[in-house]
Amino acid sequence: MVKIRTTHVGSLPRSNELSSLLSLKDNKEKISIKKFDEVVRNNVLEVVKKQINTGIDIVSDGEMSKISYATYIKDRVDGFSGESERRAPKDLDDFPSFKKKLILSGGTPTYQRPCCTSELKIKDNVSINKDIINFKEALKKNSHSEGFMNSPSPGVICNFLPNKFYKNDDEYLEKLSDIMKFEYEKIIDSGLSLQIDCPDLALSRHMIYKNISEQDFLKRANKHVEVLNKSLENIDPSQVRMHICWGNYEGPHTHDIGLNKIVDIAFKANVSKYLIESANPRHAHEWEVFENIKLPKDKIIIPGVIESTSNFIEHPDVVKHRILAFSRVVDPNQLMAGTDCGFSTFAGFGNVDENIVYKKLESLVVGSGLASKVI
Repeated sequence: MVKIRTTHVGSLPRSNELSSLLSLKDNKEKISIKKFDEVVRNNVLEVVKKQINTGIDIVSDGEMSKISYATYIKDRVDGFSGESERRAPKDLDDFPSFKKKLILSGGTPTYQRPCCTSELKIKDNVSINKDIINFKEALKKNSHSEGFMNSPSPGVICNFLPNKFYKNDDEYLEKLSDIMKFEYEKIIDSGLSLQIDCPDLALSRHMIYKNISEQDFLKRANKHVEVLNKSLENIDPSQVRMHICWGNYEGPHTHDIGLNKIVDIAFKANVSKYLIESANPRHAHEWEVFENIKLPKDKIIIPGVIESTSNFIEHPDVVKHRILAFSRVVDPNQLMAGTDCGFSTFAGFGNVDENIVYKKLESLVVGSGLASKVI
């Protein structure tokens, strides 16, 4: 029997108190840093405890201190100001009535997304230390040792906080690579695993790069992996995971690039584990991609077997069968089970009720156990 271990993508619902503080902080309102630190610390302790109680093997800090998975970097690095143009995904452009409905429903998060307008320099090397201390203390208090911490790829920062200063995006990416190296190595040096969030390899195709050719997009994706590897040059790949997604929103997703077109590029990254959306209706079939791929022995696939935008709680048997589908094309020893995306990519926003989130994670654990018995 092979035990299929469980994890998830990272972000989890923050308390209302913390979400409010993060929003105030994002809008540069005056807050008590002492109070903020206390609330973050308590939230981390609580979400770590909840994950462990559900039986998740490799847990996160829930990204409690961050307004969003990528844009928090603006608070740690000098060189960002103003506000960037928002680009809707191409699939929403095709369905304007649905796009309008989303906007009117209040389901679109509002948060600061500035541009790079001057030279990038690290201004805050304290926040990452606080994050690490909070998380490691929570793990210790819950007698758990395995944890991962999220950090965005240089490519996704380039896409969401666009360049208005460097001579071109390649130069900007190289600078971001140098900047992010500091945070990546801090996480690894702490003994935690590092998760690089890389929607720039998938989501960006139908969002940021929706008006260029597929060939040109793939060239950009290759460049993004190249600069990421530069950031990771001093890190053992076995300690690094990569999350690839097509956007954590309920929508048509009719312009999502196929996994088969980007998987070889992703495998060039100096990482060992890949968390890939595989539960939602647009990508649930893509386990088939691995029928035609000889998976390198140093790579582990972590398909999403729990959907992150629906309040349906997956039946454990559904989870089991999703895992079994992958086990037929991927060596079970190179297989884990996860979620499609984070449940609270932006603080205060998320389709899934907080209590349902943990029931979905519980189903992940039970279903993985069922699959383990028959693999």
